[in-house]
Amino acid sequence: QVQLIESGGGLVQAGGSLRLSCAASGRTFSTSTMGWFRQAPGKERLFVAAVRNRPNERKISYANSVKDRFTISRDYAKNTVYLQMTSLKPEDTAVYYCAADSGADYSISIRDYEYWGQGTQVTVSS
Repeated sequence: QVQLIESGGGLVQAGGSLRLSCAASGRTFSTSTMGWFRQAPGKERLFVAAVRNRPNERKISYANSVKDRFTISRDYAKNTVYLQMTSLKPEDTAVYYCAADSGADYSISIRDYEYWGQGTQVTVSS
């Protein structure tokens, strides 16, 4: 079982930065793939970024729309995963969700993530 609590959302002007945090609890955190997804009003929830670190395996993925602007990272000592967002655009406005996939295979598919946080709102003004 993994429990996830996001924080760090807010209102920012275009071109600004925000850092989202996701505090996790549960024994499977260290081996889980951790991901960020986002959902804009009236739209489906979409993949943003994911990271997994296991012995002899390190994977990081980004959606094309955020590549070179967003950075995902995790702090095992704090059981926390971060999403550093820079050069924000109005189209980045959405509710951002942290998620965990405890499965054996690395995945960025929303269907494979069993655990979800409650979401944090990010609003980028033009």
